[in-house]
Amino acid sequence: MSAGPDIQNLTASQDTGLGARARIGVVVLQSDQTIEHEFATLLRRDGIALYHARIPNEMEVTHDTLRQMEADLPVAAGLLPRSFEFDVIGYCCTSGATMIGEDRVDQILRAAHPQAKTSNPITACKAALGSLKLKRIALITPYAPDVTTELRDNLAAAGFEVNAIGSFNQTDDFKVARISSDCILAAIKEIGQRPDCDGVFVSCTSLRVMPVIAEAEAHLGKPVLSSNQVTAWHLARLAGITDEIASGGSLFQQQLTSKD
Repeated sequence: MSAGPDIQNLTASQDTGLGARARIGVVVLQSDQTIEHEFATLLRRDGIALYHARIPNEMEVTHDTLRQMEADLPVAAGLLPRSFEFDVIGYCCTSGATMIGEDRVDQILRAAHPQAKTSNPITACKAALGSLKLKRIALITPYAPDVTTELRDNLAAAGFEVNAIGSFNQTDDFKVARISSDCILAAIKEIGQRPDCDGVFVSCTSLRVMPVIAEAEAHLGKPVLSSNQVTAWHLARLAGITDEIASGGSLFQQQLTSKD
């Protein structure tokens, strides 16, 4: 039996790898069906590398189950290798960051990746509203009333007037991800039309909002934001990516304000 050809030693040279412009890491909920797809539509660009880790979560979205993720977040963040030298790390759960606390989320992520800047959807939402100079907003969520109220109070404490609220009132995260984009568009048009609202924020990374943002903005004549959109935008801007992305709505024509 022939031993086959000798193995030839090859010369290997190395470059900086993927992510010459930015390396972005995100912690995604185990049950999320949407964010990776929508992030790819926004951030799949030359020189940007995007890496995901999944965090365990209960399918039922309640005040208590959201807070439980705090214990698992250090492990999930650690699954993103520090040797990748991430520019930014995001924890991608709007309601989870609200319940755990934005400062606590930042602390956990920085413990795993001290060199990286951090974000989450509620922090990113505030940064986006600031860059767009919006103070009076309509809020749309899929959450039960207690979770929706907590999010409203968080935004109000930051100085934003939440003058209209609509909720699909779902607690099953699997069902949230199956709410159709057409249904979300109808909700944005209905809730966002009020004259005392200068913009709309649609909360939850599982909701498929990106396909309808352009139509919603054209219909209302106002900025329309979503959890995935604001998080992708904030992570990109924190990483020094200043690209204006047409598919990202009016937000992706904006840069960070100096205080962000």
